[in-house]
Amino acid sequence: MKTLRIYLGAAPGVGKTYAMLSEAHRRVERGTDCVVAFVNHHGRPRTEALLDGLEQVRRSEITYRSATSTEMDVDAVLERAPAVALVDELAHANVPGSRNAKRWQDVEELLRAGIDVISTVNIQHLESLGDVVESITGVRQQETVPDEVVRRADQIELVDMSPQALRRRMAHGNICRPDELDAALSNYFRPGNLTALRELALLWTADRVDEYLQQYRGEHNIRTTWQARERIVVGLTGGPEGRTLIRRASRMAAKGSGSEILAVYIARSDGLTSASPKELAVQRTLVEDVGGTFHHVIGDDIPAALLEFARGVNATQIVLGSSRRKTWQYIYGPGVGATVARESRPDLDVHIVTHEEVAKGRGLPIARGARLGRARIIWGWLVGVAGSVLLSLLLRSLESGPGLANDVLLFLFLTVAAALLGGLLPALASAAVGSVLLNYWFTPPTHTLTVQDPENFVAIVIFFAVAVAVSSVVDLAARRTHQAARLRAESEILSFLAGSVLRGEMALDALLERVRETFAMESVALLERASDVDPWTCAGFVGPAPVARPDDADVDMPVGDNMALALSGRVLPAEDRRVLGAFAAQAAVVLDRRRLVWEAEQARRLAEGNRIRTALLAAVSHDLRTPLAAIKAAVSSLRSDDVAWSPQDEAELLAGIEDGADRLDHLVGNLLDMSRLQTGTVTPLIREIDLDEVVPMALGGVPEGSVDLDIPETLPMVAVDPGLLERVVANIVENAVKYSPAGERVAVAASALGERVELRVVDRGCGVPDEAKEGIFEPFQRYGDAPRGAGVGLGLPVSRGFAEAMGGTLDAEDTPGGGLTMVLTLTAAPGRDQAPAVLPAEATS
Repeated sequence: MKTLRIYLGAAPGVGKTYAMLSEAHRRVERGTDCVVAFVNHHGRPRTEALLDGLEQVRRSEITYRSATSTEMDVDAVLERAPAVALVDELAHANVPGSRNAKRWQDVEELLRAGIDVISTVNIQHLESLGDVVESITGVRQQETVPDEVVRRADQIELVDMSPQALRRRMAHGNICRPDELDAALSNYFRPGNLTALRELALLWTADRVDEYLQQYRGEHNIRTTWQARERIVVGLTGGPEGRTLIRRASRMAAKGSGSEILAVYIARSDGLTSASPKELAVQRTLVEDVGGTFHHVIGDDIPAALLEFARGVNATQIVLGSSRRKTWQYIYGPGVGATVARESRPDLDVHIVTHEEVAKGRGLPIARGARLGRARIIWGWLVGVAGSVLLSLLLRSLESGPGLANDVLLFLFLTVAAALLGGLLPALASAAVGSVLLNYWFTPPTHTLTVQDPENFVAIVIFFAVAVAVSSVVDLAARRTHQAARLRAESEILSFLAGSVLRGEMALDALLERVRETFAMESVALLERASDVDPWTCAGFVGPAPVARPDDADVDMPVGDNMALALSGRVLPAEDRRVLGAFAAQAAVVLDRRRLVWEAEQARRLAEGNRIRTALLAAVSHDLRTPLAAIKAAVSSLRSDDVAWSPQDEAELLAGIEDGADRLDHLVGNLLDMSRLQTGTVTPLIREIDLDEVVPMALGGVPEGSVDLDIPETLPMVAVDPGLLERVVANIVENAVKYSPAGERVAVAASALGERVELRVVDRGCGVPDEAKEGIFEPFQRYGDAPRGAGVGLGLPVSRGFAEAMGGTLDAEDTPGGGLTMVLTLTAAPGRDQAPAVLPAEATS
């Protein structure tokens, strides 16, 4: 496929076609074979002048609804086979009968044939921005192009102009005709509209440029930050200060248009995380509310993982909270904030934000049993062993030492410190080394391991015993503290799960994501099978590359005989499986609840079907038998040899037979239609058609002169199934005529409203109270004192079902002055200007 270059206009009239033609002249001067496949100059002299000197491929003429239009002739362009083809107005919808429905499809055909294409499109024609543009300008663009088509372009060049300059161009007559100027300037081309469209174009183009930048950085393995766009990374710990950090980052982002917020939570890979699951869920929601994204990263070295993530997304700023550590806890290290600030380098700014939890200590310490970090264990060994040696050297350097009793106390202090830092083993080693050093250096006779004085021997033994006892107590207290923290983490997780069970809030994907975050896993999958011999199937998963069988997982938690929760990433310790079992049980409950909801919906549908069948039997027993009885009586009378019927009598009996047969045909037709709607077998064949081609045909079943019809010729076409629409209109008009007072005519009028077309059927009958309006659309329901022979109550339900099948609606409203108005709303077909504002031709093409 060849290259596609697109000139993206911020608004109609900024000069994108002019820029495209100028580029074509430059290429022709360089000797490039460049032709004009389709360009619409809209009567603008300067644009038309640029066509001189460029080869133009012939266009195809297509006649549609008595009008002849010209479109790009794809076959002619392919036959000419130029190197470059100019194709204007990429979002244009071709006239029905063309080779392709949209011009961008023509362009893709040219690209596949090896022809480079230069095209143009306005920002308001991008499909994803339709709702935004309509809210700004009040005009719904009917001609759109999928964003992906434009994003795939090899080059996108923004054609921009300030609102004041564009309005001056209009005032000079360079964009629209003089008779359209005042209306255009006061409607679509207001300064506020143009400014908003310009901002949309700049932001959309910036996103595209950012994609190119990320691709380039990845291809060239660039890790340093390029401050081309503000990206703010918020480091979350799962603590309560996270909300403050997110709001602060949001205010920072608001100061620079186009700034992006990325919140990241880094979980350790050694078991249950220290974060509060409930708090993390709240912070995830808050990040999404302020327009940011939430990311979950696994890493044991939190500062390194945070900086790696920030540089990977080309972030420019990092927002962290002031440490919640107490003063004495800084003996374990400088903390995440200080480390990140030190290693961030000049290309990455770090903001330390104060909050109410500063220096209050962590509300939820590390949730792993008594296992300490590697750094703390190393420090414990250094203090216990190396510290004892250094202390001995220090005491030996003193001319007069403090005495054996004080020496023992100093060595005991190091042993306790080793227990606090590294646990039991470093403390025991410290006690053993301290005892040897006390004996060798400070107990007479020195420089030997012999103890001469029994009191000194007792002192060393007591020192060793006290050191072992103290270190054991300190280590036991540390274990109990960490176990309590772990139990607190587990209880919070379990209470959160219990609350979600009671509220029924958690979806399966959200629950599996919570499992992945809690246990720092790469992927989590819920597997099930029908029996022991059936293969495993995946009921839900999160993360990349989920396993297909429990045997392939690093951790699997069975749930009953034929269901299992499979986790990949690392092996969990035994103490974590208790909480994992709670998650697995909850996952099974969520899956069962989802299936029960589906089964309840199926049961509801079956109950509705049973109700309809019961009502159908009642209808068949009476409403269908009545016309059959009349037909049977008339036929029996005609066949009777005992009576000589006059021609007038025979005509009346035949008319009765015909009337009964018509009623039967109508009733059976409605019953069949209702059956199709209930079974979901109604498949509309949508095509574009005018209302004035369908509505008059639908009035054949009502008395002549009973309806006033008002269908303007200027109405847009509607996208409907003509057969279904005729049935809908016939049903509601016949119903309105039936309930209208004698001598009152039913009004049938149509009007356009934005991208919708409304058909209103107005009667002057008794009307329907508000509380009963929805009831008239229920099957086999007839309002008021309608006679039993009037039908089975399926006309309006069938009509609403057909309307919804075509993408429309059917509702009942009160008629001013009394009566009922049925409002049928349909979708207008694209291709005809329905905007109230007066726009130049380019804005609506």
